[in-house]
Amino acid sequence: MEVGLPVDTESPALQRTDDGIRPLDAPQTNYRWMICGLLFAVTTINYLDRQTLATLKPLLQEKLHFDEAAYGWMNFAFTAGYAIMYTFAGRFIDYMGTRKGLAIAVVIWSIACMGHSLVQGAVGFAIARFILAMGEAANFPAAIKTTAQWFPKKERALSTGLFNSGSNVGLMLTPLFAYLATHVGWQFAFILTGLIGLAWLAWWLVTYRAPEEHPRVSPSELAYIRQDPDGAVAKAKIPWTILLRQRQAWPFLIGKLLTDPVWWFFLFWMPSYLHDIRHWTLLSSATSLLIPYTAASVGSIGGGWISSRLIKRGMNVAPARYIAMGVCAVCMPMSIYAAWAEQSWLALTLISLALAGHQGWSANIFTTATDMFPSKVAGSVVGLGGTAGAIGGMLMTLLAGAVIQYTHHYASLFVWAGLMHPLSLLIYFATVGTRHTQADITQHKAGVSASLLVSGLIVAAIGAAGLALAWRYWDHLVQSMKGVSGAAAGAAAAVFIMLIGLLLMYAAIDRRTFVPEPATPR
Repeated sequence: MEVGLPVDTESPALQRTDDGIRPLDAPQTNYRWMICGLLFAVTTINYLDRQTLATLKPLLQEKLHFDEAAYGWMNFAFTAGYAIMYTFAGRFIDYMGTRKGLAIAVVIWSIACMGHSLVQGAVGFAIARFILAMGEAANFPAAIKTTAQWFPKKERALSTGLFNSGSNVGLMLTPLFAYLATHVGWQFAFILTGLIGLAWLAWWLVTYRAPEEHPRVSPSELAYIRQDPDGAVAKAKIPWTILLRQRQAWPFLIGKLLTDPVWWFFLFWMPSYLHDIRHWTLLSSATSLLIPYTAASVGSIGGGWISSRLIKRGMNVAPARYIAMGVCAVCMPMSIYAAWAEQSWLALTLISLALAGHQGWSANIFTTATDMFPSKVAGSVVGLGGTAGAIGGMLMTLLAGAVIQYTHHYASLFVWAGLMHPLSLLIYFATVGTRHTQADITQHKAGVSASLLVSGLIVAAIGAAGLALAWRYWDHLVQSMKGVSGAAAGAAAAVFIMLIGLLLMYAAIDRRTFVPEPATPR
């Protein structure tokens, strides 16, 4: 409970005693943690499916003969599909509910993963990655919405950290698929990962129900879950332009835009970094990644535990989140030295520290969305954040592929990766201050948003300038990048920056009327 806020003595999670108000006793059941286990498992599978290509990249490059820029375009296809679908995935989960929505998503991405085994070139992989991302984009909106429905605020960061650590476990399992690829065939690795997803689907359909409908949730556990007031509107259909007008949305969106690409960078390029720069074999580089991925799991759980522990001890939500995010953010700049470290073990240690910091950060930044928005629209807000992160990832994959193709080293990318989290934390603090006040989505001011309009104009102008420079010096760019694909990556990045600016300008000119339905009483 937040210190300094009015106490609702009628809450079902509180009891009046002779000594005053105290929290409800521990619930008779703890089935919510079983649900967290389901989310952990599907997140593990989600990352196992997406990481198989990066793990097998050295082997596939040898057999299929594609360069770094082409690999950047494959990752661009994935992040493009992720960005396009992520916003719609949030709305889809809000509309369909987590049980049906996540089940459909798992079917799509499992089939797409198995489809990788049928392709024989960069274009085919790009198409398969695009479809894979369209399905995988629903995982985190569904998981965050489920967490908001099944856990009180004081446990959300910890539960988010637990299920989010599944991403690291999925990455830790990739050496097995490197072994299968070298001994059985790379096609079999993709087929097996898809089959694992379909097996989880059966477990989900048999096990999952909403907490109010689940026979294994006791009345005391349901009261414990529902102890926080929620200003949600029932079945609200809220235009994304209105969500963008909420001040609380922007630190979350900018934080995802800046920091998610850091994770994408390490995810997509760390296996090839160890193989190409550190000169490790495919199997040894895949096996050594167990160390940073284990560190990432510890960071994910630890970051969630810090803020949850502080909130349980009486600290306000916002300071607790800031402390946890700050601890994680200061880990990131230390990884910059990894690019210059002569000893490979030291470089791997610093990368491990960075991954632990990012995953701890991720556990907390996700929960800020549910802190500052009603749970009924949490999926949509998280979807917008995921779109922002995927857009940043799209730009990163294009530019990273071009930079590596041109410079043949990773130093500038490590510097960039080390600075994004501290910058995002400063933006958070400057935007929402020391209190995470929940957004009132029922109060909508019509008219032009000057701040959105100006921001859109600036971003669009930057993109247009970059595109004009690419057009002016195209021949030189192609020569420098040693091919059209690298030069096209830079031009495409400029186009997407310009499109982001145009979308902001569109959101600034409101054309919709939003009339919320009455909230459903609990």
